[in-house]
Amino acid sequence: MDLRMPAAPRRWLRGPRRWTAAALVAVLAGAGTWTAVASDGAPAVHRADRVLPTADGVKIDTSYFTSGSAGSGTRRPAVLLTHGFGGDKGDVRKQAEDLARDGYAVLTWSSRSFGRSTGKIGLNDPKGEVADVSKLIDWLAKRPEVELDKAGDPRVGVAGASYGGAVSLLAAGYDQRVDAVAPAITYWNLADALFPNGVFKKLWAGMFINSGGGCTKFETQLCQMYERVAESGKPDAAAMKLLEERSPSAVGDRIKVPTLIMQGQTDSLFPLGQADEMAKAVKANGAPVDVDWIAGGHDGGDMEADRVQARVTSWFDRYLKDDKNADTGPAFRVTRTGGIDSTDGGAQLRGADGDSYPGLTGGDRKVALSGREQKFSNPAGASPPGVSALPGLGGAGGLSQLSSLGVGVSLDFPGQFARFDSKAVTRDLRITGSPTVTVNVKSTTDEAVLFAKVYDVGPGGRQQVLPSQLVTPVRVATGDSGGSGENGGGSGKDVRLTLPAIDHEVREGHHLRLVLASTDLGYASPLTPATYTVSLKSDLAVPTAPGVTTGGAGLPAWVWWLPIAGALTAAALLLTGRRRTTMTPPDPALAEVPLQITDLSKRYAKSSDRYAVRDLSFRVEKGQVLGLLGPNGAGKTTTLRMLMGLIKPDGGEIRVFGHAIRPGSPVLSRVGAFVEGAGFLPHLSGRENLDLYWQATGRPAEDAHLEEALEIAGLGDALARAVRTYSQGMRQRLAIAQAMLGLPDLLILDEPTNGLDPPQIREMREVMIRYAAAGRTVIVSSHLLAEVEQSCTHLVVMDRGRLVQAGPVHEIIGSGDTLLVGLAADITDPLVEKVAALPDIDTAIRTDDGLLIRLTARSTTAADPGEAVPGAVAEDSAAAARLLVELVRLEVPVASLGPHRRLEDAFLTLIGGSA
Repeated sequence: MDLRMPAAPRRWLRGPRRWTAAALVAVLAGAGTWTAVASDGAPAVHRADRVLPTADGVKIDTSYFTSGSAGSGTRRPAVLLTHGFGGDKGDVRKQAEDLARDGYAVLTWSSRSFGRSTGKIGLNDPKGEVADVSKLIDWLAKRPEVELDKAGDPRVGVAGASYGGAVSLLAAGYDQRVDAVAPAITYWNLADALFPNGVFKKLWAGMFINSGGGCTKFETQLCQMYERVAESGKPDAAAMKLLEERSPSAVGDRIKVPTLIMQGQTDSLFPLGQADEMAKAVKANGAPVDVDWIAGGHDGGDMEADRVQARVTSWFDRYLKDDKNADTGPAFRVTRTGGIDSTDGGAQLRGADGDSYPGLTGGDRKVALSGREQKFSNPAGASPPGVSALPGLGGAGGLSQLSSLGVGVSLDFPGQFARFDSKAVTRDLRITGSPTVTVNVKSTTDEAVLFAKVYDVGPGGRQQVLPSQLVTPVRVATGDSGGSGENGGGSGKDVRLTLPAIDHEVREGHHLRLVLASTDLGYASPLTPATYTVSLKSDLAVPTAPGVTTGGAGLPAWVWWLPIAGALTAAALLLTGRRRTTMTPPDPALAEVPLQITDLSKRYAKSSDRYAVRDLSFRVEKGQVLGLLGPNGAGKTTTLRMLMGLIKPDGGEIRVFGHAIRPGSPVLSRVGAFVEGAGFLPHLSGRENLDLYWQATGRPAEDAHLEEALEIAGLGDALARAVRTYSQGMRQRLAIAQAMLGLPDLLILDEPTNGLDPPQIREMREVMIRYAAAGRTVIVSSHLLAEVEQSCTHLVVMDRGRLVQAGPVHEIIGSGDTLLVGLAADITDPLVEKVAALPDIDTAIRTDDGLLIRLTARSTTAADPGEAVPGAVAEDSAAAARLLVELVRLEVPVASLGPHRRLEDAFLTLIGGSA
């Protein structure tokens, strides 16, 4: 299958251009061309381009970077900086210039067959690419500006990303002149990376071949090996041996230099387990080792370019310049999401540190799983395949975009998997490392290929998220343990499964789900149909890395200065107002209607003809989560203030459960509100703050329903701690609990997710959904349209004080039957016709943006009725995932895939861009 790599995925495979400064390597020889690069007052950088001939006739294209005056007599350490697979030396030019300004002599080069270099790709063959590095070191040893440890031995460090990261490790193993290395998002054992547990990672392998220019660009034995394995779908001993010999693991006992390991968390090509093996081997040799789990990886995400480059520079400052004051960072660091940037809405990243690298096990917590022995099938031809990660779609589109729907994008076909669930966790659980579990496996054939994954499942099963889209494949030789026939016999084989290494927080109230599937799109499965039978033999062991702690964020200012006296004063005014207000007779016909607004109007001033709200009418029913949307100045806040009785309308009326709302209306006791963030006394516990607030209302203690409100908010044992120890997310949940005291039938939340990080936003979403599920009603005003789309069942859209549209979310967005497929390359008319002929496809039309596909009604309504999700996102994501499988099968060059119309599109259309 010809899997052509789109431009963006190819960039990930070779290591992102901007950050491969964390990858550093160089090369050259002979005479060349010099140029000088100036940079706003920074020292000028001189570059010399040369071609280095090797012993076997291959020519290596190089660039050499230095700064300062030539002939000054000052010697400096050298750095070899290289690129990732499919790239060339130009990818790391900027990083080379920065290092040169920092006082290094930097040599970059294009590896064999890439850029202007000649030769065949050897996948870091010791006699090819690795020998080239030694040639480069020879050249550096002759440079008068390069510091020498002894004659012929320059002080040199090597760094690179992906393909370049592996050659930096190999260079340290084969050439004792290397003094420090900084590999990133790379492999320790390429055979294990491409054939994990004996299962062929076919899509990534195919992308390697195609991004290298095709099979003929590789050494003959590598090309033959790939074609043999691709045809059989199963690695053989010769293939394993060939790749292992070209892996850093082959010389692991010889790598004895300071090693900074940076590995990606979103990486199905070279997962964290590769870095773990790397760290253990180098540490066993007695060399200093630091490990850094960055946010991104080959499947996309934030590559943290600036931070990574700074850490690499500090590493070389310490071990090449002998700068004892250089801060090389913690022994272990993992990047975690820590908040929302108010300027652009992007996720903020924070680091969690440890004094030592914990490995992938440590602080294990046993999580009991339940589930009977289960049978499922491996279908003939291993089709349709399940979907977890998909190479090439991890960046701006594809699975990352579908994952933003909030229900996860992994697809397991009914009858092709078994699942085992835990109970809901009673407190937040941070998984750092690889969970493990033992299962018993039987098969009606002599082997089984399983794909194991652990999902994070939200309350009520509404959300099922596969952390980092990672899965562990395993080939089990069962020896026909299931016997012949469908039911078979035999005792099966016990298998200890090591699940993918992750750093992921399971929120309180969520539970874990172990899934064992028979197929996965990224891997080769047996083509012969079989029935697998699996059962549990142990609990799930979850590593928690207790020595790793996240730097806490400071308490927001409002926690300290927003006085609880404001709540006391408001309550006193409310009670006084109630005594002065004459009760308006209720409307019996609306007694069960939480809210009805009719012709509501409010002028900016009594004499003004300008309206903040004008002729607004809508109705809210029990059990709904209503999103109130509109641009700034739309009248949302004014509407909410009138709804809460804080200001009087100039016209129209508001009725809550049939009662007209006026300041001090008794029916307001059935309304709870969270508008601008509650003020808590930091030295008091969460419970004491809530008790004090409720006492201020003057209502009986038994009417507070404190325990019920707290259960919904999910604060757990934290309620007994002082509020000053709370995280921002916990304080926000405490504020929601305060609004829910008395279990009001109508709950009003204004921007409840402000300042929360994505996991906390998800938890707030679940709080709202749980609250409405009991037959109560929630009205939420928010600027986070994607969050509203997932949380709300109904919408009211306002603009310039008027109602624009009201109704169910799916009606306002439009049906979820249209998907846009971004294409990495143009496709032929016959291929478009093949797509249009697929089952569940109504039409397929080529547009300037890609391929616009409309699904049939059947394909968008076939979801499990027990998996109801607001906005019908579950059905949409499942239909999109099924389509993705078919598009890859047809070899469509997919660059992205997502809904053609989202709430953001509908919102901007409705308000005419006035936001």
